[in-house]
Amino acid sequence: MTGKAVGYIRVSTQEQANEGVSLAAQEARIRAYCTVAGLELVAMIREEAVSGSVPLARRPAGTELVLTVARRQAAHVVAVKLDRLFRDAVDALEQSRAWDRAGVALHLVDCGGQAIDTRSAVGRMFLTMLAACAELERNLTAERTAAALAHKKSNREAYSPTPYGFDREGARLVENPAELAAVERIRELAAAGASLRGIARELAAEGIAAKRGGRWHPQTVAEILRNNLYGIAPVVGVAEAA
Repeated sequence: MTGKAVGYIRVSTQEQANEGVSLAAQEARIRAYCTVAGLELVAMIREEAVSGSVPLARRPAGTELVLTVARRQAAHVVAVKLDRLFRDAVDALEQSRAWDRAGVALHLVDCGGQAIDTRSAVGRMFLTMLAACAELERNLTAERTAAALAHKKSNREAYSPTPYGFDREGARLVENPAELAAVERIRELAAAGASLRGIARELAAEGIAAKRGGRWHPQTVAEILRNNLYGIAPVVGVAEAA
């Protein structure tokens, strides 16, 4: 098993999966790396249309990767970049340390133009630094996105998807009276102790349509209750069940 390797490639959208260009490019780089590194590539695991924010072991193909290594079918895991495998520092470090204990090395083909692997202390140090930097960038991106969204909300600028209670006219959001009345009904039901599912059922029973005539789902109700766009305090902590 010493030289046996398993490759992992991932794209986050269905469009990328259908086009296959990114997957093919990742696979080609992994195969070339294994040839140069003297590794026998025994499997290439493809993850299609799955976000990297999902922990590795909870992804369909990620589960396959973890099980392949656990069954000792390979002693090396190869990916092009860290973000193909992990977007969370804790997930990256916990999984890579578990592989270290099992004698399995993680190889990243492209880390700023250089390849690294965890067979050495230096490689493990660089992995720790990469994981921390990747999570920092993800958090900074989330902060910038939240700030931009808050600015748009405060100025009633349109954003996607168009929130319930409003219609989009060019770059502006304009009030939809019927939908805003439904928002009030949602808040009334929540204040009375109804669950998210219960609210969704009641809205359907009362003939109140979701955006564009769609069905109500607990998540949709939760998003409306949490949204601070309506000029009133968001409602949090409503149970989903019942």
